[in-house]
Amino acid sequence: MRRDATGRYEITSTAGEAVRAFVPAPLPPDPPLELAGPLQALHERALLACGRLDGISSLLPDPELFLYAYVRREALLSSQIEGTQSSLSDLLLFELEEAPGVPFDDVVEVSSYVAGLEHGLARLKEGFPLSSRLLREIHSRLLARGRGADRLPGQFRRSQNWLGGTRPGNASFVPPPPVIVEECMGQLEQFIHGGPKGEHALPVLVRAALAHVQFETIHPFLDGNGRLGRLLIVLMLIDAGVLSQPLLYLSLFFKQHRSRYYELLDGVRHSGDWEAWLDFFLEGVENTASAAVATAQLLLELFRADEARLVGLGRSGPSVRQGYAALRQRPLTSINQLGQRSGLSVPTASKAIEALVELGIAREVTGARRNRLFAYDAYLAILSEGTEPL
Repeated sequence: MRRDATGRYEITSTAGEAVRAFVPAPLPPDPPLELAGPLQALHERALLACGRLDGISSLLPDPELFLYAYVRREALLSSQIEGTQSSLSDLLLFELEEAPGVPFDDVVEVSSYVAGLEHGLARLKEGFPLSSRLLREIHSRLLARGRGADRLPGQFRRSQNWLGGTRPGNASFVPPPPVIVEECMGQLEQFIHGGPKGEHALPVLVRAALAHVQFETIHPFLDGNGRLGRLLIVLMLIDAGVLSQPLLYLSLFFKQHRSRYYELLDGVRHSGDWEAWLDFFLEGVENTASAAVATAQLLLELFRADEARLVGLGRSGPSVRQGYAALRQRPLTSINQLGQRSGLSVPTASKAIEALVELGIAREVTGARRNRLFAYDAYLAILSEGTEPL
């Protein structure tokens, strides 16, 4: 369908020069989306993939275990898109207070993403609405520490920002002037909840796709917009009941198709090509949900295989199994933390982890005699696939 630009330009003055800032029109698109034919079939496949993903958590022996690690994987990927160079091991080491020395700025940024997501999920569980206020609360946690802490955490921007270029005059994109940001976010909030009177009934995957573009176009904060815009997708799916756990993240898909992602955002803004964006987004949902199911299945197979290796250990068997259960909860750990999580004394925890090393399940990673750390390598390898820094 032929559309014009999905907004208007306003002349604003910033950094001593006049620039054209783009103000998006309120959602939903006008004329309406054409959700028929191949696009409708793709939507159905994406929704089915989400259902399979939501069901896989019931098969896991400990859903919280998978959630802990998967959330951290997503935090890493989302932050890498913004330029961090941390690894999954860096983040897990950072969370071990006994293991100082990891790159501070990058890993703090990733850790803050985890804190922001967990806050948002907790608020939704309390019944708090998915709203501009909640997004500001999450943003305050995203930028609470490290880089960006001086960039108005939790507050909409009060100055003009831009994307690309060295100044607004040569930028690739200039979002709305700051005086319009709150109005634009109010309109987006209404759309997320079905319009001022709930008058539109677009499927939630479609609403999430449109809301993501709108948020990125408004770019309401001085920093952290990309991370929060990606978080908005999973928060909408949780809020709508499509997912019961936050296990669908598109950061890896966006990272792998970065050029196409930005090209499609521009296509929406300049020519209203929402259908091309939806095709890309729904393909990402289908692929990402299917990949998450495959990851969960790989972990299940790994756990079953390793548990089978713990059979026949004699009198030490119960404590080794307790140690193994604790290692699954935190695949990078110290003996003290293993003991705390397993309920074993430090000497018994030490013997348990040594047994796991002998079995080839765990590996000591420091090479030191004191303050040793142990990794569940096979588990970390499954989670780390595709997370190498750019």
